[in-house]
Amino acid sequence: MVQAQDWANLERYKTENSLLSKPKANEHRVIFMGNSITEGWSGVFPNFFTDNTYVNRGVSGQTTPQMLLRFRQDVIALQPKAVVILAGTNDIAGNTGPMTLQMIMDNLISMVELANANAIKVILCSVLPAFDYPWRPGLSPNTKIPALNQLMESYANTHDIIYLNYFDAMTDGNNGMQAELTTDGVHVSKKGYELMIALVQEAIAKTRTP
Repeated sequence: MVQAQDWANLERYKTENSLLSKPKANEHRVIFMGNSITEGWSGVFPNFFTDNTYVNRGVSGQTTPQMLLRFRQDVIALQPKAVVILAGTNDIAGNTGPMTLQMIMDNLISMVELANANAIKVILCSVLPAFDYPWRPGLSPNTKIPALNQLMESYANTHDIIYLNYFDAMTDGNNGMQAELTTDGVHVSKKGYELMIALVQEAIAKTRTP
């Protein structure tokens, strides 16, 4: 007998979603969709979310196909005004199998199109710099991440999407992350999150305008 698996982690936020009330009048709810970098954000700066009507829907280790599968329940159903999408590094790491850069872009575009169809403004984030993956060395993220970011930026510029460039603010100049901004070359330190907060707040402010 084959045991059923929750491949996309659809159960991860099921209870939290059921307890989350509908947005109040004039509430600017923002969903953060991502992987461990997003999920870990709440542990380091929980007040960033609770004080700002921001909702964290990051799941550690996730790839874009997994996020796409849970996008309706973890983003659209929560009726946000905007969504911050930070995804792609785990795809490059091959967490759920081989992925080309175009495959990653296809999933990101599908998420953007779902958001647009539901009047949700999109902030499409660059993948953060990583020179190599400690858990899967030798996959050349130092070249693949910049190439993916170029695809994202080009798409955002031609589709009236806000592109948030974390990469240029966090790189060490060698396509890795600045040492003080990371705990292991991939994940983010407290100082790194402080920088990301400043940048994402600027981007979110843009979603408040008509």
